[in-house]
Amino acid sequence: MTFAPAPVPSRTQYVLEAIRHAVLTGRLRPGQALVEVELAAWFGVSKTPVREALKTLAGSGLVVLSQYKGVTVRTVDTAMAHEVYDVRLLLEPEALRRTVVRSASSAPARAVLESAGEALARAEQAAGPAERSLANREFHRALYSSCGNPLLVRTLDELRDQAALVSAVAWAADPSWRQEAAEHRETLRLALDGAAEAAARALRRHIAGFVHRAFPTPTPGDSA
Repeated sequence: MTFAPAPVPSRTQYVLEAIRHAVLTGRLRPGQALVEVELAAWFGVSKTPVREALKTLAGSGLVVLSQYKGVTVRTVDTAMAHEVYDVRLLLEPEALRRTVVRSASSAPARAVLESAGEALARAEQAAGPAERSLANREFHRALYSSCGNPLLVRTLDELRDQAALVSAVAWAADPSWRQEAAEHRETLRLALDGAAEAAARALRRHIAGFVHRAFPTPTPGDSA
C-alpha cells in the first residue's frame, strides 16, 4: 500500500510564497528577525501556517533557525555565496548540456528551453534588482528543468532561493546585471542552436564569473 503525500495547506503556501517574495525583493532583509506573531498579524493568519512556512524556508536556506536568536533571514557572505555557487558549477552546466541534447528530439523539452527567452526579457525589463533576480531565477530553471533527471532538477531547485538571494544582494551593491544579461543571451543562443557542450561551457563561465566578481575570495597576504 502506498500513501500520497498530504497537500500543503493553502494558508501555509500563501504565507510561504509571501515571505519568500519579501526576502527576495528586499522587503525582509538579511539578518532581520522574523517573529511568528508579527508575521501572523501581517498576513492575517494564525501562527501555525507561519511556523510551517518558516520551517520550509529554513529547509530551502532562505531563513535560519537558531535556538538563541529565533528565526532570521539568512545573511549572505562570501562563504555562503561560494558554497551555493560551487554546487551550481558542479551540476547546472551538465543539466543544461542534457537539456540541449534532449531538446533536439523532444518538443516539450524544446518549448521549456525556449521559455528561457521570455524570462530573459522579463529580467531585462525589470523595474529593479529584486524583480530582476526573480526573473533570473526562472531563466536558469528553464535551462535545466528538462534535463531528464528529476533528482538533478530537485537538487538545483533547492538551491534556487539561495542563489536568488545571493544575486539580489550582489546587485544591490554592484548592479552588474547588464554583463550577466549578455552572458545569458549568449548561453541561450548556443543552447537553442543545439551546441550542447558550448552552451555548458558558457554557463559555467557565467556562474563562476558572477560569484568571483561579486564575492571575491581574499588572497593570502590581504589585510584583515
